[in-house]
Amino acid sequence: MAEDIAEKSDAVLRPHAVSGRSNLRAILVVLLSFSVFSGTDVMVKLMADTVPVPQVTFLITAIALVLSLAQGLLNGSVRDLLPRYPTLAITRAVLLSVDTLLIYYAFARLPLSEAYMIAFTTPIMVAGLAALFLGERLSLMAWAGIVIGFAGVALALRPGVQPLNLGHAAAFGAALCFAFSLILLRRAKAAESDTALVVTLMTMLLIISGGVTLANGGFTAVTPHGWLLAAAGGVMLFGGHMLLVRAFRMGDASVIAPFQYSQIIWGCLYGLLIFNTPLEPFTLAGAVIIIFSGWLVLR
Repeated sequence: MAEDIAEKSDAVLRPHAVSGRSNLRAILVVLLSFSVFSGTDVMVKLMADTVPVPQVTFLITAIALVLSLAQGLLNGSVRDLLPRYPTLAITRAVLLSVDTLLIYYAFARLPLSEAYMIAFTTPIMVAGLAALFLGERLSLMAWAGIVIGFAGVALALRPGVQPLNLGHAAAFGAALCFAFSLILLRRAKAAESDTALVVTLMTMLLIISGGVTLANGGFTAVTPHGWLLAAAGGVMLFGGHMLLVRAFRMGDASVIAPFQYSQIIWGCLYGLLIFNTPLEPFTLAGAVIIIFSGWLVLR
């Protein structure tokens, strides 16, 4: 998820006009993309039972980075592997790396649907931060969406009724980091390479997750089953990015972006089938309210 991600945030902010048929194809591709990203999140949650989350992040990212570099080299775009504007790319990569570590920790501590629900507050946070830091004026409908969105979070989490833990705090922190990365990206140059942004992100995430792993006692032994999960997660992370880029090149970003909310469906489905997590009515009601609030903000 996360995240969940360099190409997603870059593409969301570069809308272009296309035909309705292209948008339909793009929607189908992006739905597949988010289902693949959710598969990565499942691998993370499964591995986190026996392997520390920073090490899980390191292993999955290493595999995705190797695949990204191989794809770039095979396409002959070696120059595109290096950012033209390193300060912005590195700062953004740090934000997204912290975002990834936090949301993966949240996946380890919370049901997938609950972590996704909190992560969906990112569009609401972006609207507020854009007004605060970029001087963008929000309509009354957008401000109403922000207020309704936080009401949805309160309904789903019911503070004071059910105990909150560090997983909830991590999910909110991840959403905030991702929102700041989007604000920063609005100042990015259009000439920056998508591949460079992804490789910079993967490299920084590898360094940070490796450093956190070493600072917390070092790497632990991974079983053959764990390596299979890491390999599957890395392939899915890379594949999700590829599908996402394809979708945003085929269709209008403003049409495609809201389909990120489809992850709540995958979160509920995977949670029910793989982790035997019951569908909580308050979580579902809160998710519906947050999706509606995000729609109001994006209007």
